[in-house]
Amino acid sequence: MDIPKELHRRLHEVAIQRGCSARQLVLESIRAAVGEQPPQAHRRKLSLVPAIVPSRGKPFDYTNEQLYDFIEFP
Repeated sequence: MDIPKELHRRLHEVAIQRGCSARQLVLESIRAAVGEQPPQAHRRKLSLVPAIVPSRGKPFDYTNEQLYDFIEFP
């Protein structure tokens, strides 16, 4: 598709505001124009309560700064 530069810029701005990709926004608009319902995703949510692998150690309470001190970054 040939989209004018300014409209393309606005498309990406709106997609960011909505928290989706420009592709998703375009597909959503096309589906609305032709009256098609988006496909339903059949995904089970993973529950972590109770934990999949229970902890055996003491709970710890570190700040972000302390955690960054433990991790070596390049």
